[in-house]
Amino acid sequence: MTAAIQFHDVTLGYDRHPAVHHLDGAVKEGSLLAVVGPNGAGKSTLLKSIISILKPLSGSIRFSDAMRHRIAYLPQAAEIDQSFPITVFDLISAGNWHRTGFLGGFGKAQNQKLHAAIETVGLAGFENRSIGTLSGGQMQRVLFARLLLQDAPVILLDEPFTAVDSNTINDLLGLIERWHQEKRTIITVLHDMTIVKKHFPETLLLAREPVAWGATAEVLSEANLDRARHMIEAHDPHADICVRAA
Repeated sequence: MTAAIQFHDVTLGYDRHPAVHHLDGAVKEGSLLAVVGPNGAGKSTLLKSIISILKPLSGSIRFSDAMRHRIAYLPQAAEIDQSFPITVFDLISAGNWHRTGFLGGFGKAQNQKLHAAIETVGLAGFENRSIGTLSGGQMQRVLFARLLLQDAPVILLDEPFTAVDSNTINDLLGLIERWHQEKRTIITVLHDMTIVKKHFPETLLLAREPVAWGATAEVLSEANLDRARHMIEAHDPHADICVRAA
């Protein structure tokens, strides 16, 4: 299978202090990959590097030609300002900006797709509601509807199930599995190992550097999880940039 994303000795960080060291590997097209690890392991940092919010301190991230400019990203809930005065309809319709432009209008086909996305996530009748009135689960449904409208071949999800009710989790997992069946490439940061083991065939375990990457059952061994915890506990936040030995 073709690699959608390739990491070549990638080190990521802030203010020259590394957050992820020496990541090598490839995410194949059509992968359903979970990214797990202790708090502070660099999981969200990795997603931000893929969408170029954060540039590598060293190494490179490469994309297949078909994927380079077609990545949909769902940030953590804490990064979304629900006090912003916008309706459910308008927020979901933002998923179509890559086709219409910021001021572009919606034709009949786009409107049909938008309403189909709203129906799919179970929010029919919420179109004119302010996002500030939504529960955590309803807000995640809105954001997944926006992802549906983006129709991207690569989808990045950062903790999509935090503070979300179990019914919403099950519905959104159904959408993720649907995207996987459509051969989209999905990378999801998660903490719930039960969900990872049940729904994600491939896992990357991070602890500021890769601990293991491969089949989920093998990656999430007790030995690997213990190693990840110890690596985070031993981390020196003031360490200089490391250099890999030749």
